[in-house]
Amino acid sequence: GRYQSFQEACIDLHNADRLDAIVGVGDIAENGLAEEYQLAFDELKGIAPRYIMASGNHDIRLRAYSQSYSRFSTFTNALNGNDSMTKNAYADGKFAYSEVVNGYKFIVMGSDKTEFEEAYISSEQLAWIDAEIASVKNGEPVFVVLHQPLKLTHNLPTTWGNGTNKEAGSVGDQNDEIKAVLAKYAADKTVILITGHLHAGFSKYSYEQIEGFHSINVPALSIENKDGEEGGNGSGLTYIVEVYDDEVLFRARNCRTGEWLTKWDTSIPLK
Repeated sequence: GRYQSFQEACIDLHNADRLDAIVGVGDIAENGLAEEYQLAFDELKGIAPRYIMASGNHDIRLRAYSQSYSRFSTFTNALNGNDSMTKNAYADGKFAYSEVVNGYKFIVMGSDKTEFEEAYISSEQLAWIDAEIASVKNGEPVFVVLHQPLKLTHNLPTTWGNGTNKEAGSVGDQNDEIKAVLAKYAADKTVILITGHLHAGFSKYSYEQIEGFHSINVPALSIENKDGEEGGNGSGLTYIVEVYDDEVLFRARNCRTGEWLTKWDTSIPLK
């Protein structure tokens, strides 16, 4: 089942040479239960020294925002052994925060109120994201982590099983504002948006360029990926990301079978 897939993937990651950080692109829990976070914590602990966890709609959809935040931040801070998610949040009690790993900035977005499928990104969060990206030196990569992708990207709405609703599967109402902030800095910095949500395996739609910035959609790790050419039966699919002087390399891997899926590797050149 799903938990076994997750366990097997985590064993593979535990055996990796050296990971500087784990980035989780949301939906850590199915129903936002404390027990679910505990299961995830037990398997993830000790894989890497740093954990950059983004909230997804399943983490927040079923309960009061404050309770969702409390459970998610407690989980993330426990993995890191500090209160960095809370301390680096753009406002008290909010899911959006930033981290720096090996000198590279990660900006984690998150819904500012309880939503079922999409995310609500306030004007305050958008202004904070703008300032965070602006603070990155020209020429350097900056990673933005958001559970839901932008609309009509990564084969949406088809990947959401909905060919008619142009919003389907996307981040929602603030889509255009988010896109504008990322595009604003794309000429000077390598802006990389990392999303999930679609349960789509690797395919030609996993990576695309949007108005000068880069967008990567990550498959589900422990649940079946229904779309894409490389689904991973029971999943185990993820990217191992390597940053070099001249490129950011997203290496496709099946963590259940221990295989590198080089056909789906993506190299993003650095400015």
